[in-house]
Amino acid sequence: MMAEAMLGGLLKGGIVDAGSITVSEPSKERREYMAEKFGVKTSESNADICAGNDIVVMAVKPQVVDAVLLELQEKSAGEPKVAECLIVSIVAGKTLATYQRYLANTRVARVMPNTPSLVGCGAAAYVLNSLCTPQDATTVEAVMGTCGIVERVAKEELLDAVTGLSGSGPAYVYLLIEAMADGGVRMGLPRATALKLAAQTVMGAGKMAVETGKHPGELKDAVTSPGGTTIAGVHV
Repeated sequence: MMAEAMLGGLLKGGIVDAGSITVSEPSKERREYMAEKFGVKTSESNADICAGNDIVVMAVKPQVVDAVLLELQEKSAGEPKVAECLIVSIVAGKTLATYQRYLANTRVARVMPNTPSLVGCGAAAYVLNSLCTPQDATTVEAVMGTCGIVERVAKEELLDAVTGLSGSGPAYVYLLIEAMADGGVRMGLPRATALKLAAQTVMGAGKMAVETGKHPGELKDAVTSPGGTTIAGVHV
């Protein structure tokens, strides 16, 4: 799903045209689906994808990464271009060292996106291996920027913090939305109305924080009148 969201964002943003994108997929049904939905080319071969493209987004399940990289390693012995692309990995839990072990001379960007990327409102962070160039950073930000915001971190270990913050963060926000809606229902609102108001309130507050650049505390103070209902709720 994340790969589809990125593909849709790239095409919608005009970053690249569909004819220059090739999707590797083992399932014939999925290849036909991707070709029909997005107008992209498809292939069964991961190695062909790497050899024929400058940028490769790796969006496979973590448990098959080693098998995919082993395939690329074996193919690169006879076809050096396989190892010359920039790999942008959105695979969870696989470090740069994993890619280094199989493709020692390949530029790799490791990206930690989150699920709101599926609606074009994601928050991602990335790190580059030592072979990457400044242009690679620009490329990663252009690709991931089609699905939301993207920030570069200085050290790979910081992606663990990113995982806890923005990677897992949506779950915490959903709990907040549910709790706010429960409060509305307790006061008599229909469940559907309460959920809609709570979700929109969270989305609007987030947008204000992002677009104004103000500290959340400052924005909170602007809503809390002395002796009012909001400050009473804050102190519950």
